[in-house]
Amino acid sequence: MGSSVFTLVLVLALVTCVTPAERKCQLSGLWRNEQDSLMEISAVRDNGDFQGKYLTRVTLTGGCAHTSPLKGAQQQPTDGVWPTFAFTVRWDKFSNATTAFTGQCFVDSGGKETLTTMWLLREAVGSLEEDWKATRVGRNVFTRKRTPKGKTLLSLSQSCEDAASPTP
Repeated sequence: MGSSVFTLVLVLALVTCVTPAERKCQLSGLWRNEQDSLMEISAVRDNGDFQGKYLTRVTLTGGCAHTSPLKGAQQQPTDGVWPTFAFTVRWDKFSNATTAFTGQCFVDSGGKETLTTMWLLREAVGSLEEDWKATRVGRNVFTRKRTPKGKTLLSLSQSCEDAASPTP
């Protein structure tokens, strides 16, 4: 009994001494923000580059959003610090706008991963006089979305075509 208590105390002590570098935050995977938008990031390459897909639930026109491509880069994490990153989304097929996100990945003591981001959205305008209203700024917080094996953003989201189809 004494050795099992000692082992338990030792394990608990080691878990509480885990540094941020040891609780790695991985950008790759499926994420959801507070607006219910979904983002799927592919594997991050050795040089920090990554790509993925983004499905927003918020549109400038209020119309149906399509999955849009994203491209970005992550700084290599250093000891005791979680990585920073940036990516852009070109809103494909439904908007003449682009958004640039920048943020940092965090892991809490319970292992929950969070991406905090700030973004600038640039919408195309017809003239220099309208330039003042072309850029918006905001903040999003993403949390990892756990999915059954093999499920991806495309399989979890309803397409515009599906949304337009009448239900039998």
